[in-house]
Amino acid sequence: MRIAPPARIIRFILIAGLAALLLGFLFMWSGLYTVAASRGHWAVTEWVLTFAMRNSVKTHALGIEVPPLGNADLVTLGAAHFHSGCAYCHGAPGIPISPVARAMLPPPPDLATNMRTWRDRELFWIIKHGIKYTGMPAWSAQQRDDEVWALAAFLRRLPRLDAAQYRDLALGGLPVPPQSGQSLATSETMAPAVGACARCHGAGDGRPASSLVPILHGQPAEFIIASLQAYTSAQRASGIMQPVARALASDDFRRVADYYAALKAPPAPEGPTDASAIARGRTLAENGDPAARIPACAGCHGNEALKTYPRLAGQNLGYLLNRLRLWKNGLAPGTAGEAIMAPIARALSERQIEDVAAYYASGDPRAGGPR
Repeated sequence: MRIAPPARIIRFILIAGLAALLLGFLFMWSGLYTVAASRGHWAVTEWVLTFAMRNSVKTHALGIEVPPLGNADLVTLGAAHFHSGCAYCHGAPGIPISPVARAMLPPPPDLATNMRTWRDRELFWIIKHGIKYTGMPAWSAQQRDDEVWALAAFLRRLPRLDAAQYRDLALGGLPVPPQSGQSLATSETMAPAVGACARCHGAGDGRPASSLVPILHGQPAEFIIASLQAYTSAQRASGIMQPVARALASDDFRRVADYYAALKAPPAPEGPTDASAIARGRTLAENGDPAARIPACAGCHGNEALKTYPRLAGQNLGYLLNRLRLWKNGLAPGTAGEAIMAPIARALSERQIEDVAAYYASGDPRAGGPR
């Protein structure tokens, strides 16, 4: 019985496919293909990988809602992280890409001059999830979309910055004196002030450059130490703070905590002025909302509270709003303090969040504050 032509074709395709798989396996087994980064990809391989990557990003970024990215506080926060976490590989105005990073395959692009025309949502997806087969890592705290958007906002600004403007944003106004010859010869050198807490949190009389960053001046040392320990163990989610905390030795925690605890509150800019909102916030802070099972804030955040709890008086409005909204929108608690705060924040209405944040940020003397 003769085999019908279609069946013969199918049999040929199956045999050819199996032969191709066998030959491919034998080629990989032989080790003839070099995985050396020094050799680069074949042109066809590079085209296939780039084509697949770009279309994968486009597809997976569909449906992501983009918040306003022009906010100066968002841009400043992103600049601080870029300087410590990204500039080594991607360079920055006035900072060349490291020769080590240039030897990677593929080499990381200079984002100030050679960033592809990604949409905002695609840029967010890349920062959050990273790219396989490259040196681009995923964001270490996947819950913190707010931090990822900060970096995306900064990258949108980056191509328009010169070296002086970049330094201003990235260092938060922190003056960095040049190192002496002896210092250069006998100590480790890195990008200027890459690990300095003051770049984000301010120091002396200086406030944080971004209102999305908490003021540490006058906070109890025990609270600062506990926070650093939580970041180090990744119990407290932050792709910005976790690597900073892990770079510190455990005895550094006490020194930096004592420094900030001893500082007086920095001069405050004009705070919220809505008297009605501040009054409602004061009532909530002092008395809570028994009907909604919300306890009074002052019990844990006033001057007489346990030293492992933060004092909120005079805190940045943007930071207070962001933290409460993160918990309300589902940020999973990782520490004992967050396990207390998360359900409280979820019970707050949006107006209550705005009111109590306005009260504490207003500088109302009845709220207490760092002494």
